[in-house]
Amino acid sequence: MNNKTKQFTKTFLKNVLSWIISIIMLVPLALIVVNAFKPDSEALTLSLTLPKVWTFDNFAVVVEKGKLLRSFLNSFLYAGSATLITILLGSMAAYVFSRRRGRKETLVYMYMVLGIVIPINYVALMKVMQVTHLNNKAIGIILLYTAMQLPFTVFLLYGFVSKVPVELDEAAVIDGCGPFRLFFRIVMPMMRSSMVTAGVLCFLNTWNEFVMPLYFLNSSEKWPMTLAVYNFFGQYEKSWNLICADILLTCLPVIILYLVCQKYIVGGQTAGAVKG
Repeated sequence: MNNKTKQFTKTFLKNVLSWIISIIMLVPLALIVVNAFKPDSEALTLSLTLPKVWTFDNFAVVVEKGKLLRSFLNSFLYAGSATLITILLGSMAAYVFSRRRGRKETLVYMYMVLGIVIPINYVALMKVMQVTHLNNKAIGIILLYTAMQLPFTVFLLYGFVSKVPVELDEAAVIDGCGPFRLFFRIVMPMMRSSMVTAGVLCFLNTWNEFVMPLYFLNSSEKWPMTLAVYNFFGQYEKSWNLICADILLTCLPVIILYLVCQKYIVGGQTAGAVKG
């Protein structure tokens, strides 16, 4: 067997393995999509067979009884606000850390990045939220999301902005740019691809967050879509068609956002890896 045949065989086996893994990972999604359009009697078995009668009323029932519209607005408010704050603060912090590489700045940077792996102490965090009167408030959960996503955002953006030429800063200062104008007019436009990547990942993570709102949002009026699905499942645990429709509607915004911004995610991560 020559080298070309070996290379072709290896590539072919890798592709087959990739297809098998992809199909296995897509089975749960296909199961949810198919059963979301079935009537109640057909969805009891949770099979992958296509529905005999396609039922679209499941989604109307879910939106009405599951209060998904309000939960969607809550999720969009929390995830959108946290993403904007995180990207703004994270990009500014990454820029400062990349330009000031003294011992103190390096220690602060490493301390912040450790937030990616250090687990959250929910008992202490609950006490902090109660003392600051942020428990069961929208601003409180937004700040929690921001604190959770900042370490990874700073880490991701630091690898890109650290290779932006310092000469650009010097030229801008000579031309009369102040610190804020230098960052927002010169540096930030160059970080656009990485900021989009960090923003999409931050939005996806906060949209799918379940534990934080479960602990720190006591009112069902303020629940995001993840908790709405959890509550809906408790009420309609035997109606799998409605549960699947609820899950599908909850995942749909995230799937659409990922598909639309996929090229930015890949491009931003590649840029950060090359420049970091």
